[in-house]
This record gives sequence, structure tokens and C-alpha cells, in this order.
Amino acid sequence: MATTERSLPPALTIREIRARAVRVPMRRPLGTSGGTIVHAPLVLVDLETAEGVPGRAYLFAYSDLGARALPRLLAGIADMVRGDAVAPVAVARKLLQRFTLLGREGLPTIAMAGLDVALWDALGRAAGLPLARLLGGEPTRVRAYNSNALGPEAPEKVADEALELLAEGFHAVKLRLGRRSAAEDLRAARAVRAKIPADALLMSDFNQALTVAEATARCRALDGEGIYWFEEPVRHDDYAGTARVAREVATPIQIGENFLGTRPMAAALAAGAADYVMPDLARIGGVTGWLRAAALADAAGIEMSSHLYPEVSAQLLAVTPTAHFLEYVDWAAPILSRPLFVANGVAIPSDVPGVGLDWNEEAVTRFAME
Repeated sequence: MATTERSLPPALTIREIRARAVRVPMRRPLGTSGGTIVHAPLVLVDLETAEGVPGRAYLFAYSDLGARALPRLLAGIADMVRGDAVAPVAVARKLLQRFTLLGREGLPTIAMAGLDVALWDALGRAAGLPLARLLGGEPTRVRAYNSNALGPEAPEKVADEALELLAEGFHAVKLRLGRRSAAEDLRAARAVRAKIPADALLMSDFNQALTVAEATARCRALDGEGIYWFEEPVRHDDYAGTARVAREVATPIQIGENFLGTRPMAAALAAGAADYVMPDLARIGGVTGWLRAAALADAAGIEMSSHLYPEVSAQLLAVTPTAHFLEYVDWAAPILSRPLFVANGVAIPSDVPGVGLDWNEEAVTRFAME
């Protein structure tokens, strides 16, 4: 039988890693129980290869301090991997060994994840394939909810805002809870639920605002109010406490954005700490970490959503066996040449080679941090 050979993409070599910090004004400031964010501090990662194929990623730095620190970390990482092959698994293994004594958790994890995404982007570009296809899937549509705004404002205000968010092409929104009292949370939830269509989904997020006892009482009070999930009601790493809340309330519990790698996720699943999980692309370890997390969720039979980074997460949910919801925020849209497109409740992943990120350089210059 005659056989045909498929040409493989060229091997790539890391030549340089460059990082730039920007402060992007938020179209809708984000208010949570922990404070309000009006600018998105982002770090743009540009991988240069010896073969001329670029790789790109961005990181949400949470604060200006983080946005200033991450480029310095990435400069140090560049010294560790310059001249290495563009091989994400091998690079991740090497960097984890290098950071053993300094500590891997926190900003080092996020910096390493930024490089990981850029490496996968370069591989996709070299192969001429979007990330989902590079990983063996298809860039299929994924259900999305609008996670912009809906902070701890007056019930009437958030109810009107929920309608505006749904009108942007969604069938689901997320309300921030964790107000000063259970009664205030209840009024806000009821106001939004009464205003939006009956078939629209209403997620909620406490942002770790409560003790276990408070969370149990407050979530019980909110049971039956048409909320789809309660996210992070207690401290993110209190898996035993979260498991207690999950046993006591009827509404599903969602956690996961603060998993720093897959070992905490495995511990949370073993503790029965949640009904759903939603890893963060940067904190879980980039594309490489996400694939491992998706395997854990699949083995546990638990639905997996995303946290932030909607452009890349849309590609990854397409190859996640228990894919659930994409969290949509538009924070990076002003500095992207192709923002993620959402319509009729679903996100449509980019079909360009790589992860789908290219910069709007005029906006990058305008929002650059000095």
C-alpha cells in the first residue's frame, strides 16, 4: 500500500522573551467584596524564535505592582531558556526545577504560564493550526457568561446592568455577592433575577468574603433564588470548609481560579470541596497545566469552566472533556487586533494559527505603563 508523508512543522528555538506592561481602562469597572478595579494591568509576552515564528500571550497582573514585577521575572526566565527548543512540557519541567528553592507559587507560576502559552502559540503558528486543532480538537463554540461589572452596587443598578450585559450577546451573567449582610445579598439577587428573562442564567461570586459558618447560613438563605452557582464563598484554600458548605446547601459550589498548579486542584477534588471547577489559565500553568487540569476534572466527572483569559480559554475548552462555561471579560479587547467574538450566548474561538492573539500596537503604546 502506498503511503504519503506529512511534513512536520519546523523545529523552533527560543531566541528571546520580551514583556511589556499596560494599564487598560475597563469599559465597566469591576467591583467585588474586596474592592473595585477600574484599570486592567496586563503584561504582554512576546516570544521570539530563531526561525522567525513569534509566540504571544498576555497575563492579568491584578495590580500595578504585579505588572511591574512580572516583566522582570520573565527577563530572568529568558536567561534560563534562551537557546532551548520550543517544547512546552520540557521547558515547564526545567523551570519548575529552577524555581524549587526560590518558590514556584504566586508570580513565578504566572510568569511561567505566560511563557507556556507563548510557546504553544508559536507551535500553532508554525503548524498553521489554531490551538484547538493543534491539540487534536476543533475550535467549536462554547457557552459563555458575561462576567463584566455587576459589583456590590444598589440592587436596582445591578438589575439594570444585568439586562445591559445580556444584551451584549449572552444568556448568562455573574453577580458579585458578599455584601455587608445576607439581607443585602438577597435583595440584590432577587432584583437581578426578577429583571432578567426566566431562561437567563445567574451565576454568583462571593470572592472569598465569608467564614464557613457565614457562608453556610448565607448560601442557605439564597438557595431557591434562581442562582446557578455560588463561587468561592470562603477562603480559596480551605477545602475542608468549602466541602462543609457544599454539603449543607443545594446550589452548586464553584471554585478553582486560585489553584496554583494541579496539585491543589487534586486536593480540592479529593476533599469534595466543589461541584464545579474553573481553573485560571495563568495560575494553573498555562496550556500545559490546563490540559492536566482537564484530565483531573474528567477523571472526577466534574464540569470545568474557565477563569479570565477568554481568547485562549475558548480554544482550550474546545478540547476539555467536561467543558462547562467560558467566563467572558473584555479587559484585553482594546489591545487586541482580534477580540473574541460572542453571539447568542456562545463564544466563537479564533481559527487563525496559534492561540489567536495579536496586538493592536497603537493601543499598546497608548496604554503603556511607564
